[in-house]
Amino acid sequence: MTDNSTSNDLLGAQIVGRIDELAAISETPDHLTRVFLSREHRAAAELLVGWMHQAGMLARVDAIGNVCGRYEGSKLGAPCLMLGSHYDTVRDAGKWDGPLGVITAIACVGDLHRRGVRLPFAIEIVAFADEEGTRFASTLLGSRAVAGTFTESALASRDRDGTSMREAMIAFGLDPDHIGAAARAPAEVLAYLELHIEQGPVLEAQKLPVGVVTAIAGATRLAVELHGTAGHAGTVPMPMRRDALTGAAECILAVEEFCRSDRGGLVGTVGYINAMPGATNVIPGLVSFTLDIRASKDSYRKMAVTDIVREIETIAKQRQLDLQINVTHENRTAPCAPWLQQQIADAIAAEGHRVFELPSGAGHDGMAMIDIADVAMLFVRCRGGISHNPAEHVEPADVEAGARVLLRVIENFRMKA
Repeated sequence: MTDNSTSNDLLGAQIVGRIDELAAISETPDHLTRVFLSREHRAAAELLVGWMHQAGMLARVDAIGNVCGRYEGSKLGAPCLMLGSHYDTVRDAGKWDGPLGVITAIACVGDLHRRGVRLPFAIEIVAFADEEGTRFASTLLGSRAVAGTFTESALASRDRDGTSMREAMIAFGLDPDHIGAAARAPAEVLAYLELHIEQGPVLEAQKLPVGVVTAIAGATRLAVELHGTAGHAGTVPMPMRRDALTGAAECILAVEEFCRSDRGGLVGTVGYINAMPGATNVIPGLVSFTLDIRASKDSYRKMAVTDIVREIETIAKQRQLDLQINVTHENRTAPCAPWLQQQIADAIAAEGHRVFELPSGAGHDGMAMIDIADVAMLFVRCRGGISHNPAEHVEPADVEAGARVLLRVIENFRMKA
């Protein structure tokens, strides 16, 4: 990459401005929400298509609603280096999670186009329509379609208003019977790279703007139900109670203690709990809660899940509670390819930053894309490690640092031997 390749105005400032512009497209003005196949999805897609055109790309919306842009290489029809992230959000979201990767990639290609640079390979950017799973509780829909692993049973999923995914696709103008048209062949994709905010506090603690991701942690999600006996809060003596809520509390604390005592990067989260009948003067007879277990090694995560389930079973037995546990989601770990990690590390060092490696505890589209290509990720520091929250923030200097590293990786990309 030449020394005069770009300027702050063409990368960092432009990216921040576009982040703000995209964030204005929301279900409500006060809380950023942009879900799959919504009116906001369409408006955001049209905006992204326009930016891709400005960057010299051919752009389109594919069969599942992903926005795809292609910047040809020096040889027409060459395989591509694919860059991507998502443009859907959780409810009441921050504005950087997902869009930073998409908009930074567009800015980098725009800089190449401005300078008339064509590379020995094509560059494709995919803004994935659904990574979060907010509307239909099925994650990675956009990237699974591109990887050819979309599960058709997901079309029967319904949102909170009772609309099925199939119905929503038809209303959006897409044909649910032709999702397969979004799939790409492995021979078409040289590698998949994603720039993303860290969503955690590690880079900030290290005082570094960027980092190299080693792996995207696998996750197991469980739905747990404890059945006891509902009873009057004033008449059932404490020793005679089968209180499902106190049993759940003990289980949750046991999960926390198990994961805190671990030294292998294991994390466990209970994100939802519901007690029935939910009255002040009634002993809870039924409690349901979710459990999310993650680790950067699949074998370690699976062993931990087994041990945690055994501990929950012991607590339930001791408290005379009936127990039901179902696995609702399981994603394997996606290791980042060493040959791609090295190229990101080289670019970070060339930009004058210390190279630091870290795993991703959050899931990303690379978990689906690994089925057709080697994957790698570049993390950008976010303030306080806060994400999935309106307080999510990336400093402009860090936006610039991430963009410069990504541009350097693109221009100096070495294909796998």
